[in-house]
Amino acid sequence: MGIDGASDGAFHFGQALLPDGWADNVRLTVRNGVIIALERDVAPQAGDERRPVVLPGMPNLHSHAFQRGMAGLAEVRGPAGDSFWTWREVMYRFVDRLSADDLRAIAALAYMEMLEAGFTRVGEFHYLHHDRDGGRFADPAEMSAAIVAAAEETGIALTHLPVFYAHSGFGGAAPGHGQRRFLHDLDGFARLVEAARDAARALPDAVVGVAPHSLRAVTPEELRQVVGLAGGAPVHIHIAEQVKEVEDCVAWAGARPVEWLLANVAVDARWCLVHATHVTPAEVAGMAASGAVVGLCPITEANLGDGIFPAAVYLSAGGLFGIGSDSNVLIDATEELRLLEYGQRLAGRSRNVFAGAPGRSTGQDLLDGALSGGAVALGAPAAIAVGHAADLVSLDVGHPALCGRRGAALVDGLIFAAGRSAIDGVWRRGRQVVNTGRHQRREAIVARYREVLERLTQ
Repeated sequence: MGIDGASDGAFHFGQALLPDGWADNVRLTVRNGVIIALERDVAPQAGDERRPVVLPGMPNLHSHAFQRGMAGLAEVRGPAGDSFWTWREVMYRFVDRLSADDLRAIAALAYMEMLEAGFTRVGEFHYLHHDRDGGRFADPAEMSAAIVAAAEETGIALTHLPVFYAHSGFGGAAPGHGQRRFLHDLDGFARLVEAARDAARALPDAVVGVAPHSLRAVTPEELRQVVGLAGGAPVHIHIAEQVKEVEDCVAWAGARPVEWLLANVAVDARWCLVHATHVTPAEVAGMAASGAVVGLCPITEANLGDGIFPAAVYLSAGGLFGIGSDSNVLIDATEELRLLEYGQRLAGRSRNVFAGAPGRSTGQDLLDGALSGGAVALGAPAAIAVGHAADLVSLDVGHPALCGRRGAALVDGLIFAAGRSAIDGVWRRGRQVVNTGRHQRREAIVARYREVLERLTQ
């Protein structure tokens, strides 16, 4: 059952962030979840939903929803140097136990928390496809359908990205036992994508793209054919996340991962290059010139010890970026943005890195960049405008960190001082899904999640 409530109505906002900047006294008319009229400098009318400040909902361009269930389970030091690769072994053990119903319960909690944090669309990089023994379901989209059901239950918009995963390393290395639930051949993956598109029709404005997992998990020929299944939809790929991945790619192809991809594939605005942490200046320039979006997940990248993306150079080249919650160890849009800026400050020993020019607000430029890049990466608008879905986030202007502020100063207060505690209401296609910071179905979703996790972690 989906989110209740009317998707028709009118809103009045004292301040609203529109595509061309902040505007005062904005009135929206919404029909069937879509903004059909937008007026500026007008008084509210009887029956309008009135809020002091509204922002567009934020796109979350990279999520593995099932990993929300293992948050905090990989924080015990092992006998040797811990890294992404040791974390991955914990993930394999956790994923071994998940059923489709378990996945739905965990994804629903993750998506509920995303909405409470101001994310209104999620890019689900989904690679958990098969049964616990690796056997195929009669419906190849059985696990994708669980993701769709979680999105429908919570109300979040979905860009679904079925993952093609065939190998354990560069050059077509045989997969390992822990990867058995992820694996496809090309024909099976084509059937999965078609079935996932059928399942996603249950949702309004859903998008289905494709995700070759990484260059280590696909061969060049497989990559070409997988990208061909996307059509005009998004193509996402993990790339250059760890130093070992870069070293292994050089050993295989004589080139670094981003270097190889840009030289061998027509990378364009359909593409989202997730992480791209370890890149050279030439690779940075090539990514920016391609029109692709770099997907940055600062909380997960810090949690895994991946490294810090060279954002200052990338921004100066005009590159597009967006933010994602990736492993969902902590779901918080403001914290992703704050840590993105703070990582650059620590790496470069400077301040206000994401501000585009003297006098610019760092918070505003962070927010604007993540909105525009996220929209490109997920294939759906992320702005308050006529013809767009009414995906809205209101702020509590009574929060101490927002007192006496307007416009860009509100955004700076939100990101650097208040955090998600200042998010008051969230609407998805004109339906309110979050009120006073809480999702309308929080109690039921948390209760079901708790039952699942208590069983899985026994």
